[in-house]
Amino acid sequence: MAHSKLDPIDRMILAELQADGRMTNVELAKRVGISAPPCLRRVRTLEEAGYIKGYHADVDSRALGFEVQVFAMVGLVSQAEADLSRFEQRCRDWPLVRECHMLNGEVDFILKCVAPDLSTFQSFLTEQLTAAENVASVKTSLVIRDAKDEPGVPFDVLEARMTAQA
Repeated sequence: MAHSKLDPIDRMILAELQADGRMTNVELAKRVGISAPPCLRRVRTLEEAGYIKGYHADVDSRALGFEVQVFAMVGLVSQAEADLSRFEQRCRDWPLVRECHMLNGEVDFILKCVAPDLSTFQSFLTEQLTAAENVASVKTSLVIRDAKDEPGVPFDVLEARMTAQA
């Protein structure tokens, strides 16, 4: 199901679930203007097609004691596909790494890391990340505060684009 094949109701379902993934199917159906059985079928189809990857609680990392958030820009020695894949797997195995994105440009990867304190992050940085095979350089930036942290996609932009194409 390519994004252009999503109809307005599918996009409304996705927007509503992105805003509140805990609502009941009955409430969702009411919000998008269809009855509950077809709404549930559409949600299942969207899940099976990969538009909905999961349902998660948005937890407050600082309230849970993870006071330190750091972005680490990583340069690798080799960018051969096998080396990139090994590094990505390593990132998936490190609990402090919450996001890992391969980039185009001077930096090969950017990692979003969280830690309960600076000494825990420093230990991870020196004993694991910089010591990892194929890592040539690591530059870090400590997050001072979050100005915006909004998951998902801006559905209003998608709707405007779909309207302009019609």
